[in-house]
Amino acid sequence: MAGIFLSLGSNLGDRRNNLYYAVNEIRKYGLITVKKISSFYKTSPLGEKNQPDFINAVIQIETGLTPDGLLFFIKSIEKKMGRVKSLRWGPRKIDIDIILFNDLVIKKQGLIVPHPEAKNRLFVLEPLMELAPDLVYPGTDIRIEEMVKILH
Repeated sequence: MAGIFLSLGSNLGDRRNNLYYAVNEIRKYGLITVKKISSFYKTSPLGEKNQPDFINAVIQIETGLTPDGLLFFIKSIEKKMGRVKSLRWGPRKIDIDIILFNDLVIKKQGLIVPHPEAKNRLFVLEPLMELAPDLVYPGTDIRIEEMVKILH
């Protein structure tokens, strides 16, 4: 089983503190246990380049929530932290995405798991590899470590 992994990113304000705050909000919720936290990775923004660099991390969690319930919860954290939807790949105080939810493959309005762009983004795969290098990416036969090598 793959496990449940969330990607976190911030490029506005105190980026590191924003990630710590989000992780602590996740920890406070009674139905989620944070199992592992990756190192923080400084990365260049996608799309619009005229914005600050991001700090990214991946966390592994356990939860009794459904994927929809987890999505609702993480979006509530983003809202609480002042996230405002703006231009795609634009600056943001916090971004939290469901990367993997065990071995599930979900494709429906508002929720796609595995995250559709995760396998193409080193800022997701490198911290994920730190936590689970032998994990096989759902829907493929490829280990995370091999995906990182391909993108380098």
